[in-house]
Amino acid sequence: MDFQLIAKDKGSNARAGEITTAHGTIKTPIFMPVGTAGSVKAVHQRELHNDIEAQIILGNTYHLFMRPGLSVIEKAGGLHGFNGWDKPILTDSGGYQVYSLAGTRKIKEEGVSFQSHIDGSKHLFTPEGVMDIQRVIGADIIMAFDECTPYPCDYEYAKKSMEMTHRWLQRCCDRFDATEGHYGYEQTLFPIVQGSTYKDLRQKSAETIAGFGREGNAIGGLSVGEPAEMMYESTALVCGILPEDKPRYLMGVGTPANILECIALGVDMFDCVMPTRNARNGTLFTSEGIVNIKNEKWKEDFGPIDENLKGYASNFYSKAYLRHLIISKEILGAQIASIHNLSFYLWLVREAREKIEAGTFASWKDEMVAKLTRKL
Repeated sequence: MDFQLIAKDKGSNARAGEITTAHGTIKTPIFMPVGTAGSVKAVHQRELHNDIEAQIILGNTYHLFMRPGLSVIEKAGGLHGFNGWDKPILTDSGGYQVYSLAGTRKIKEEGVSFQSHIDGSKHLFTPEGVMDIQRVIGADIIMAFDECTPYPCDYEYAKKSMEMTHRWLQRCCDRFDATEGHYGYEQTLFPIVQGSTYKDLRQKSAETIAGFGREGNAIGGLSVGEPAEMMYESTALVCGILPEDKPRYLMGVGTPANILECIALGVDMFDCVMPTRNARNGTLFTSEGIVNIKNEKWKEDFGPIDENLKGYASNFYSKAYLRHLIISKEILGAQIASIHNLSFYLWLVREAREKIEAGTFASWKDEMVAKLTRKL
């Protein structure tokens, strides 16, 4: 993987870059649609290519390990061959799923033992095993195995967890560097900064992760319930430490406003289930603000969902029709809303990149955040 810094904003720490992988180039800042089980919910790969203009999507190690299983994925030639997506893929290591399976998992130095959410079967994830699993899945960018601490989190627990995450990272790197990809192309390993919302822990973790000298770095353990200002403080601190010549990935964030604020702090890559999850519930993100399409006010609004966006999901269908579909629980409603929200997120980061290259991102960001946070 290669990362080139193309431009910096004059009034913030925002930057534009290019990540080159075996499956194509990613222009940053970028939002990555989440395809947890190998599929972005309610969205065809054709729409990801043509309407949404996604450059990279995510898969999840835990979910793909559970279903369809590594044997199926390997026989298909990796996740790219299995789901037909020919652009870059990133896989989350399963650390967040470990966090979310709090009732059925046990964390120890060796790794994490847990029960499947599908059938209750018992499994063990170790740093080495997770590297092996992600080799089989075949993503271009793979994540180190970490523990994502909850919020709020006791300082001593956060410290011990962070230190274990660092030890796990060494094991991940050792296994990754001792093995090769299964499908004839290179993969890249990103470490993950932890430390909850404690500044000294975040600083220590960022310094430790930077010291591993990998091709890119991630910031984890945020967007887990902490106030937005705490997230921004931690992100700003970490971005000031992680090397400038490598991409920075803020995991699981977030709202359109969160994304713009964190671009301003120096983040390059984002992912979140919010655009698709909220779409299925009737919440639309638009260039003018947030729309609850279930509201009565849209019942006879025959204007487009968002006239500022190109693409059939945002322009062809009216708010009135989409409201009818969502209220009626028609599957097409979830599909249109999901495509629109993802199209909006990708439009937003493309606009951000243009403003960074023009040197006008900071002022544009402030105007957009005011718009994006209002309810229409």
